[in-house]
Amino acid sequence: MGLTNINFGAKGALLAAPALLVLGACTTPAANVPQSTLSTPADWALSDVAPITTDLTEYWTLLGDPLLTDFVEQAIVENRDLAQSAARLEQARASLVQARAGYYPTVFANGGVNRDIGDNARDGVQLSLGADANWELDLFGQISGNVAAARADFATAGYSQADLQRLIVGQVAIATINARATAEQLEIARNTLAFQDDNLQIARWRNQAGLVSSLDVEQARAQRAATAATIPLLESSLVATANAISTLIGETPGRVLDEIESDVETRVPAPPQLDGFAPPAEVLSRRPDVRAAEANLIASSARIGVVRAQLLPLVRLTGSIGTGGTNFSNLFDVITGSIFGGISQLLFDGGATAARVDSAEAGARASLAAWEQEILSALEEVESAAVDQRTADERIDIQNEAVDAASNSVILARSQYQAGLTDFRTLLVAENQLLAARNNLVGAEADRATAFVRLTQALGGGWSASDFDFTLPGGAVLQASDGNEE
Repeated sequence: MGLTNINFGAKGALLAAPALLVLGACTTPAANVPQSTLSTPADWALSDVAPITTDLTEYWTLLGDPLLTDFVEQAIVENRDLAQSAARLEQARASLVQARAGYYPTVFANGGVNRDIGDNARDGVQLSLGADANWELDLFGQISGNVAAARADFATAGYSQADLQRLIVGQVAIATINARATAEQLEIARNTLAFQDDNLQIARWRNQAGLVSSLDVEQARAQRAATAATIPLLESSLVATANAISTLIGETPGRVLDEIESDVETRVPAPPQLDGFAPPAEVLSRRPDVRAAEANLIASSARIGVVRAQLLPLVRLTGSIGTGGTNFSNLFDVITGSIFGGISQLLFDGGATAARVDSAEAGARASLAAWEQEILSALEEVESAAVDQRTADERIDIQNEAVDAASNSVILARSQYQAGLTDFRTLLVAENQLLAARNNLVGAEADRATAFVRLTQALGGGWSASDFDFTLPGGAVLQASDGNEE
C-alpha cells in the first residue's frame, strides 16, 4: 500500500487523519504508528454556530480601506518571507520527483577508445560501447514509503506557504490599523494642543488683569507641556509602524509613511459584524497551519515503514550490455550482455537500524502532538477572537458616550472659566477627560478592527488555493480546501 493521492479538500479529512497514519507502515505490520485521542467538538463553546455567508478569502477588502487593501495585495506579491517559502515549495516538489525516480531502473552508458602497444598489440584502434542498468524492486514498500513521505512533505510545504501568507496578510492589516489609530491620536493631540494654547493665553490675560493668581498660568503651562510631550512619542510610533509595513510589503521605508500622513482624514476602518461561522471541523479544514501539521504527520508515519523495510530483504537486478570493434562498421558485429539478480539481508549492524526505527516512531509521535497542538490553538484563536470582537463593540458604545459627555463638560467648563464662575482646575480636569476619552475611543475602534482581522484569520481567511502552485510532478493537482470552500 502506498500514498498515491492526497486530497485535502474533504471536510472530514481531519477526523480521518489517524487512519491515514497507517499508510507509512502498512507493508510492515510491526510498525508502532501513533494514534490520536483528540476529538473535535461539534459546536463552539462561546460563539454563534450559525453558518457564515461572507467570503473571507480576501477579508481585508471588507474593511473598506483602499490603502490597507493596496498594502496587503503588495505584500502577497513582494514579501520576501513568502518568496523564501515559495522556493522551499519548489525544493519539496523536486524531492518528490527524486523519490519517484526510485521506481525506475538506473541506466548508465559508457564508451571507450583504446590502442594496444607492444609486440603482441592488435592493429588499429579498438572501439567499445556499453550500458549498465540497476533496478531495485520495491517488494517491502521502501520506495513507495519514500514517495508517500515526499508527497506529504510537498503538501506540508504548500500549506506552510499558504499559512505564511495568511499570517503576513494579518500582520499587514493589523499594522495598517495601528498606523491609522496612531495617526488619528496624533491629530487629536495636535488639536488639543491648539486649545491648550488658547487656555494658556486666557490664563495669562486673566492673571495680568488681576483676576486669577499665577497658579492658573502654571497649571495651563504644565497641561500644555504634558500634551506636547505625547506628540513626539506618537510621531515615533507612527514612523516605526510605517517602516514595519514597508518591510512586510517588500520595499524600503518612506512611501508608506507619506501615504498614511497624507491621508489623515481616513479614520480607523469599521469592520462588518460576523454573526456566525462554520462548525469547528469545517473551520479546521480551512486552516492551512492545521493542514500542514496533518501532512507532516502523514510524512512522519510513512517514514516508519521506510526505515522498517531496511530490516527486510533487498532485491536488486543488475545488467549490462556491450559491444566492440576496430571501426564503426563492425562495432555491432558482436554484442555481449549479462543480467544478475541479487538479494541481501541485514544480519548485524550493532542496532543502528533498530535505533532509526525508534527514532522514526518518536518523530511520528512528535508530529502527532504538533498536529493536535495546532488543532487546539486554532480552536482557541476562534473562540478568543470572537469574544474580543464582541467586547470591542461594547467598548465603542461606552466610549462614544464618554466622548459626548466629556465634550459637553469642556464646553461648560471653558465658558464658566472665561466668565470667572469656576477655577482653572475644573477646566483642566474636563479637558484631560476629553483627551483621554477621544484616545480611548480610537483605541477601541482599532481593537475592534484588529479583532475582526484575528477572527477572520482564525476562521481560515486570507488565502486561496488558487494563489499557490500545488501542481504535483506529472501534472496532478493537490486538492486544497481554503477559506472560500463551502
